[in-house]
Amino acid sequence: MSFLIHHFLDYHAECHPDTQAVSCLEDHLTYRQLQTKANQLANRLIEVGVKPNDRVGIYMNKCLDMSVAIYGILKAGAAYVPIDPNAPVKRAATIIEDCAIKLVISHNPKVKRLKKIIPSASQTFDVIGIDSELLAQDVSTSNKLIQPWSWVFENTNTSSPQVDVIESDLAYIIYTSGSTGKPKGIMHTHHSCLSYVNWAVQTVDVTPNDRLGNHCPLHFDISIFDWFAAAVAGACVIVIPDEYTKLPASYAQLIASSQMTVLFTVPFALIQLAQYGEVDKHDMSKLRWITFAGEPMVIKHLHTMMQLLPHVTFDNMFGPAETNVCAHYIVTNVDANTSVIPIGKMCNIAQSLIVDEQDKPVNDGETGELLVRTPTMMCGYWASPALNSQAFYKLDAEITKTYYRTGDLVKIDASGQMWFVGRKDRQVKIRGYRVELDEIEAVLVSHSSVEEAAVYPISTSVSAQLNSTNTAQDTSTSLHASYTCKSDDRCHSDDINKELLKFLKANLPSYAIPSTLTKVHAFPRTSSEKIDRNQIIKEASHVSTE
Repeated sequence: MSFLIHHFLDYHAECHPDTQAVSCLEDHLTYRQLQTKANQLANRLIEVGVKPNDRVGIYMNKCLDMSVAIYGILKAGAAYVPIDPNAPVKRAATIIEDCAIKLVISHNPKVKRLKKIIPSASQTFDVIGIDSELLAQDVSTSNKLIQPWSWVFENTNTSSPQVDVIESDLAYIIYTSGSTGKPKGIMHTHHSCLSYVNWAVQTVDVTPNDRLGNHCPLHFDISIFDWFAAAVAGACVIVIPDEYTKLPASYAQLIASSQMTVLFTVPFALIQLAQYGEVDKHDMSKLRWITFAGEPMVIKHLHTMMQLLPHVTFDNMFGPAETNVCAHYIVTNVDANTSVIPIGKMCNIAQSLIVDEQDKPVNDGETGELLVRTPTMMCGYWASPALNSQAFYKLDAEITKTYYRTGDLVKIDASGQMWFVGRKDRQVKIRGYRVELDEIEAVLVSHSSVEEAAVYPISTSVSAQLNSTNTAQDTSTSLHASYTCKSDDRCHSDDINKELLKFLKANLPSYAIPSTLTKVHAFPRTSSEKIDRNQIIKEASHVSTE
């Protein structure tokens, strides 16, 4: 028998029909209610022509109906494609075109954006979840199916549709930024998704009594844990509205009032909670496990959170969206002087190779690129044969062992712990020296006055016009750093840059010292709350040429 993601929804709907499956503020759906609504949507999708392995877009803000969209699409045999609800119109249209999406599930709050996306996309698509008269005011809908959610829930066919889908079929495609500027679609099957989720459920020990906080948006791969680990275990997903993730004090209050037990989030959110969430004023005794991933955590802020929540297990999870996860590290002891923590050991369902630039295994303690072989791995990038040929490494010709090239540079210490060194694509050469930008950032944030830092290279034609610290640099590329300060008096001093420069010179070789240090109020962020370094470079280049 094939095990598909939505089989777990059906199981708990039959065995535990009145258990909460998803909650959002004051509203919730039980497993039976979610199953019924998902079946109604699935049958409507099939009715309008959706077939197995079709791609159906989800273009929604976080809400209860998002869960209906996810499971309705899966039950119809299709794959869901999350579209960032805050993405620029051009990017949303590009994803719809690239993935040949013929139907998008949305809701009325996205009407204004849809009015711009529909004429921008060369791919014609139908829309479910929107009142047709709202779109028809400004957009021609004569050749499109436009139906509201009420049309979905009026469907009297509430039985689970029988579709021809197996474990190796697509379940979802998540788009991420590509090095060429064009987003690339990461394809995951029911099998790769459940391989990851089953491992996570066992590792975190998720039970029906748990309430999992859904921090990350659907187009960010971290959300896979929230939605599907809950379904496998029969637990409840707590949808955290976007406005709460931006208000640390309200976020902390929601964690407490919703009796959240497990939270998978990003380092930036934990930093905000540590500094502004007033965590000590709320009863978070139910919270037992916090996993963070996405980018390196600033350890001094992790130390603060561990002091505020001594009863909580903190888990540093590591892995690209292409593999879901490959390693993790349960944080035990950190103090204010700890600068970095390991990414841990490989998961028990994954294998690794660490290789040099010639794909030869490195010795223990040496740095190399991490290659990963795991059942949680994607089946490839959507419609990108050239990219796929670069992304995978085959160990030998006779016994096919395929590894994903992560692009992450790591090393293993004597105890077997793996440490993140940097990214191949964030490695630059300065005067012939190989420099890891992540290493410089780690040193900067270890300073007591620095909250976060971003280090980036700029060509000399641009950087020569920036304010210089008179540090000698390469003739073609120079390093620059921006940072945010903690709210203490020293950050208002004119001497902060001199202090940081002295600190960097004491901890880094001369060729790794940034030419400029710029204090900023806040960093631009990607939709997954990572620092948007590309935007920082664009802004720096723009300012320097004005």
